[in-house]
Amino acid sequence: QLQLEESGGGLVQPGGSLTISCAASGSTFNDYALGWFRQAPGKEREGVSCISSSDGGTYYLDSVKGRFTISRDNAKNTVYLQMNSLKPEDTGIYYCAADRVGNYCSVPDYIYWGQGTQVIVSS
Repeated sequence: QLQLEESGGGLVQPGGSLTISCAASGSTFNDYALGWFRQAPGKEREGVSCISSSDGGTYYLDSVKGRFTISRDNAKNTVYLQMNSLKPEDTGIYYCAADRVGNYCSVPDYIYWGQGTQVIVSS
């Protein structure tokens, strides 16, 4: 069973940067599509960024394109989300997720989830 644990969340001022990480245990990332999802209070969880297991293809939510970068290091069983030029609207709980297929960066398509790490963007 694949287990995921996020880390690196925190309080950041608008315009700042933060990189969050997700480490896997129990299995390896190699054959999984990976994704970062976020959820703000009272809102549905949304796909922020996903990366495929095969060709490394990526997806980004329109609102984060050009600001966020997803990357994976299979040797370390870790996936990262580098977040730059953060906005208050980026505030939320960020979840790491994995799926064997990952055709879409969509919540129903991902079966393994971490516990989440909180990101607060505020001045």
